[in-house]
Amino acid sequence: MTLALGIDTGGTYTDAALVDYASGTLLRSGKGLTTKHDLAIGIAEAISHAIEDEHERIGLVSLSTTLATNAIVEGKGAPFCALLIGYEGRVADSTAWEQLLGTWRYAMIAGGHDATGEPGARLDEAALRTAILEHAPNVEAFAISGFFGTRNPSHEQRAADLVHELTGLPVTCGHELTHRLDALRRAGTVALNARLIPLLRELIEAVLQSVHDQGIQAPLMVVKGNGSLMDARMALLRPVETILAGPAASVVGAQHLAGGGDVVVADMGGTTTDIAMLHDGQPKLDPKGARVGQWHTMVEAVQVHTVGLGGDSRVWLTDRDDLALGPERVLPLCMLAARWPAVLEELEQQARRGRPGASHDGEFLTLQRDYGRHVDGAPAPIHRLLQTIADHPLSLHQAYEILEQPLLYTSTLRALEREGILLRSALTPTDAAHCVGLYDAWEPLGAALGAQIFARRLGVEARSLAQRVMALTSQRVAREIILALTPHNGDGVSLNHLEAHMLAEAVAPTPGAPLTCAITLKPRLVALGAPVRTYFGHVRALLSSDLVIPEGTEVANAIGAVVGSVVQQVHARIVPLEEEDGFRVHLQEGVHVVETRDQAEAFARDRVRAAARAQAKAAGAEDIEIQLTVQEHSAPLAETWGDALYLGTTMTARAVGRPRIAAD
Repeated sequence: MTLALGIDTGGTYTDAALVDYASGTLLRSGKGLTTKHDLAIGIAEAISHAIEDEHERIGLVSLSTTLATNAIVEGKGAPFCALLIGYEGRVADSTAWEQLLGTWRYAMIAGGHDATGEPGARLDEAALRTAILEHAPNVEAFAISGFFGTRNPSHEQRAADLVHELTGLPVTCGHELTHRLDALRRAGTVALNARLIPLLRELIEAVLQSVHDQGIQAPLMVVKGNGSLMDARMALLRPVETILAGPAASVVGAQHLAGGGDVVVADMGGTTTDIAMLHDGQPKLDPKGARVGQWHTMVEAVQVHTVGLGGDSRVWLTDRDDLALGPERVLPLCMLAARWPAVLEELEQQARRGRPGASHDGEFLTLQRDYGRHVDGAPAPIHRLLQTIADHPLSLHQAYEILEQPLLYTSTLRALEREGILLRSALTPTDAAHCVGLYDAWEPLGAALGAQIFARRLGVEARSLAQRVMALTSQRVAREIILALTPHNGDGVSLNHLEAHMLAEAVAPTPGAPLTCAITLKPRLVALGAPVRTYFGHVRALLSSDLVIPEGTEVANAIGAVVGSVVQQVHARIVPLEEEDGFRVHLQEGVHVVETRDQAEAFARDRVRAAARAQAKAAGAEDIEIQLTVQEHSAPLAETWGDALYLGTTMTARAVGRPRIAAD
């Protein structure tokens, strides 16, 4: 029996799932805390728990990673240079270009094409060489986008050849990532890809080393944002295609575990809850391209609604003393106390005070990774604080005593948290679940003391507070599911006063209110993730839905990472010549002119089928099947003029195969 190992790196945990490759049956699983400063550490821990002594039978390893998504959200990435061919004058303000590309390192090069694929200007190779040599010493990758490069990629291809010849650095062209028009978004997408290449290389090299250290000799695949798989070598060239790989893996995992039909998938982790839709068993893709933070890419990805709400979301009070959750992720107090039992003494001292304390009572700071040069030039009190926290966690009270004037350093502490150097610990839904006896993975006393300290601020008992946190978590999840399924324009849902009131009453009814509202969710609700057994019974009741919590839900993303298929698509566009007989065939390889429409269609059909098969093979597929779709474009004419006017044909070859496995 050949085995496959699926790995998913989430915001809080890294999961590993060992499955029978033929049936997809889960055999064993493992978890490790996600080590954001070095993801390979958490991955190695999860793998070791899952495989035991089965390493020799593992024929495939597949990775779902949030690295690309998180790097984009956090504004991280390696230095790169963008070469824009034929874009001169398209955007007047250089500041706008810097914002679009995410870098000031770019060069405008004469060249590019028009809508027909004809050169708009001659490619300025001298300027191209100058720009490449000028920026190469200070960058780790190049991004190339030519105007109408999807209609004729020749200038992009020549520029890429020069980058390889002069520098040997990684380079990506816009036509390699998308066939669609929209020059500015295409430039932004290829720029994102370039900045992510070195980051993903580090991760994949670390994963390969971890897998090798475990004695596994198997190919490594990586999950794409649409749920399909690609070989790690291809992922190194196209890391931007791994955007939203985490939610995509959860949708594929749900499809495998819960079957077909119409399904709403809610994947709840420690940091976020991702909500997506399966229609007739197929993931619903975002037709406009993946959106992450401020970036709107041209990457095909699962349409997902993500909210910063999970088991490790921080519990806090608004200015009106209303209970609130997230979006900040913190370390649960129960987990902190399990790792460092000495913090219980500080919690007990705060709990014995018997009066409402400061807003930061019950909160701690821990060192998450080495700070090194990240604090060069920081004030001496910050250095003293970090040196102390390096030995053991500190309560915020203790930290403020070291800082002496903490208000001066509030922004610095928050910056250190954003950069992942410091990690805050506070009350979370995970702690609340420990308090009411629904979860016992960590130290319950830490959770109970934290709840007692927090409850004093509201004048309630600790158990009552924990129950309110549990209810609020379920209500928030139900609300987000409703919003995710509400039609909108892609920029979010806008609710008027009545709609907002009815939604609030549906998920959190006001006792004695004269107006009530009930919502029924028609599709099945499939809940994935470690926390769902704790919260989704209440979610099901609020939505009057059929709830499915499949076996293996705790590692569904890791299962999804390994049961998917390899999918590659290649497109061709056929258009008639405007002023002469003949047809122009636009392909990823370039532009060709043939005499008749039949010849053009036969030529395009052969080329896209062959290219799709080759790309699927390069992406790690075997047993490849080709699906061809042909769409004709025409314009109606007046009845007396005869047939409709033929405008062109779009042809798409879709290659689907199973990932190759290591030979026995």
